[in-house]
Amino acid sequence: MLNVFTLDNGRLKGGMVQEEISTAAELSAVTSHQRQPIWVDLESPSAEEKDWIRERFGLVIPEDIVDEDLEESARFYEEDNGELHIRSDFLIDDMEAPRNVRVAFILFNNVLFSVHNEDLPVFRLLRLRARRIPALIEDAKDVLLKLYDADAEYSADVLEGIYDNLEKVSARVLKKDVNDTEAGEVLAAIAREEDLNGRIRRNVMDTRRALSFMMRSRMLNAEQFEESRQILRDIDSLDSHTAFLFDKINFLMDATVGFININQNKIIKIFSVASVALLPPTLIASIYGMNFQAMPELRWEYGYPFALVLMLASVVAPFVYFRRKGWLA
Repeated sequence: MLNVFTLDNGRLKGGMVQEEISTAAELSAVTSHQRQPIWVDLESPSAEEKDWIRERFGLVIPEDIVDEDLEESARFYEEDNGELHIRSDFLIDDMEAPRNVRVAFILFNNVLFSVHNEDLPVFRLLRLRARRIPALIEDAKDVLLKLYDADAEYSADVLEGIYDNLEKVSARVLKKDVNDTEAGEVLAAIAREEDLNGRIRRNVMDTRRALSFMMRSRMLNAEQFEESRQILRDIDSLDSHTAFLFDKINFLMDATVGFININQNKIIKIFSVASVALLPPTLIASIYGMNFQAMPELRWEYGYPFALVLMLASVVAPFVYFRRKGWLA
């Protein structure tokens, strides 16, 4: 899918009227001199759509532009012809499979090209903001900065969701009794929040690196430079929140595992008490099972019931002693 966004009276029009391109002729019409594009967004572009970009803008989009295994040094660089390449990760908070999606940006001739394989919430958020705020976007670099700003805000919203979810988990973990089934559900919930928190940490770290590269490249004007610094300050605050959440997650994880160990210890204690209680009657039965002729009780009329009563008493006595000590609680 290929979408083109143009400026109209000082604002980004694509947020209100999405220019979806399906032919090369439509691309030529949309990107005429009267309607100079500012942002070209390619979602899972085909080879034919990449050819349209090459013919219309003179830009060759590499085949591996969104590959995950690119070296870190190849994620931020500038070509001799002025192409500025930035590859960043953006978060998708999916209930089933939260993930980071790689997006490749190319800034060329005052046009921002973005290439990605999935629709991103941050991109939708920017289009919505551009619809509400007429003068939000002035050039292609503004688009890129506003995307990173929206990404930081999206990450903050997801962090708030993690806070709320962990509060619910805390209420389940810190109640009086937690059985093994509930503890397993709690561990699964904690693991999901820990994974999502780690992805947010990775996401904001990647955004910080991209903004630092833009600031070092001297491509920003004074207003954009100050906006980048503000986004970096927001990211620093998110870092402290993610660190706090990691500590809270570790505490809840340890508490849940502790309850599981307590439940297991209760089971082991029952077996231990039963084993100790059955030792005396086993000893008595072993003694009277030796059948030596010199045993006084061997021909005693009441020897058998006496042995049974003695074995029963030897079972009851340890249980009474354990209960008084509180070991059966």
